[in-house]
Amino acid sequence: MNLDSIGPQAIEIIKNVGAFIRMEATKFNSSFIEYKGKNDLVSYVDKTAEKLLVEELQKLIPSSGFITEEKTINKLSDDYNWIIDPLDGTTNFIHGLPCYCISVALQHDGKIVLGIVYEINADECFYSWEGTDAFLNGKIIHVSAVESLDKSLVATGFPNIKFDRMKNYMEVFDYCMKNTHGLRRIGSAAADLAYVACGRFEVFYEYGLNPWDVAAGAFIVQQAGGKVADFKGGNNYLFGEEIIACNNHTFNSFLSVIKQSFH
Repeated sequence: MNLDSIGPQAIEIIKNVGAFIRMEATKFNSSFIEYKGKNDLVSYVDKTAEKLLVEELQKLIPSSGFITEEKTINKLSDDYNWIIDPLDGTTNFIHGLPCYCISVALQHDGKIVLGIVYEINADECFYSWEGTDAFLNGKIIHVSAVESLDKSLVATGFPNIKFDRMKNYMEVFDYCMKNTHGLRRIGSAAADLAYVACGRFEVFYEYGLNPWDVAAGAFIVQQAGGKVADFKGGNNYLFGEEIIACNNHTFNSFLSVIKQSFH
């Protein structure tokens, strides 16, 4: 598979769907909100965007399968699978807050080989594929060179449906409030990871996430020179519902903080 051909075509598809989402944002209102569960929101925009992405990405690799948030398709392949979040930051979108993304990754034989995160409002496209650097709108990006946690800006996400680990989470939150430059919660894990990749954040951590939230962004972080792990320091961050992403200098220190709280 020629990723140098697939990648640019996928970016074009994603930007076109982003234009659809941007247009729908101008006329969206609360009557369109649906509930998948408590605090778990969705709308016709998510579902339509996902269908558009699936339809067009299928053409690039006809034999590919899909792992999607809104379950508009149920098809897995033994070879290539697209992992799609059509609108990461749905709650932001619904409330008119300007940070939400399309997140698309391509998995081959269980390994992520391509990742694209498109932050729609800022028109920022973060991307990489196997054999390339990581890019933001055509310019090479790297994780930051900050060397210590006390000089780091940390991103996180607040659990909204899984509260069983809140005490552990708040221990880490408390540490970061007191020992870093601060914490930010912008409401899109895909954006958080992309911002680690380009050096805006040094650290990101969250639990309760799904593969479509993190697959593309985590890959881009790694391609940009950063490190990604689960809370034990292992590789089960894609399906393990927990992730940390850091630059090289802060990874070990922050992993120690996580391990102290998440036993």
